[in-house]
Amino acid sequence: MNINDKLKEMGLELPQISTPGGNYVSVNVRGNMAYVAIQFPIKNGTYLYQGKLGNEITTIEGYNALRLCALNVLAQVENKIGFDNIIGLNNIDVYFQSGENWDESPEVADGASDLFVNVLGDKGTHSRAIFGVDTLPRDFSVGLTTSFTIKE
Repeated sequence: MNINDKLKEMGLELPQISTPGGNYVSVNVRGNMAYVAIQFPIKNGTYLYQGKLGNEITTIEGYNALRLCALNVLAQVENKIGFDNIIGLNNIDVYFQSGENWDESPEVADGASDLFVNVLGDKGTHSRAIFGVDTLPRDFSVGLTTSFTIKE
């Protein structure tokens, strides 16, 4: 099954791609590697899931926010590279801002990990790192960067 059919089967659609907020590109291709710049929970130009996890944002909402970030990654990849050129997802880096006593980052990170594995199958398995940060741009609760191996 192709990726677009899989997304449709799951009741998902790719959001409109967002443009960079500074002097960088959304997808940087070097040889057979593609690096996707940080994606935030933005859906068709609307900022979502703003605030700190454990304060304004629940763990379930954080999971959904990272799922949306992963959909934004896929939209960027489809736009720049095309799904047919993906060999595999290598790594994801998850960034989050949280309240003082919140400690459920692995559960939130699974929002992205689950989506990639469910949509990409074996090509979606990956390593990951999770970083708690003081703040994120526009007060987003989460952000996601990725790297893919692609066909040259």
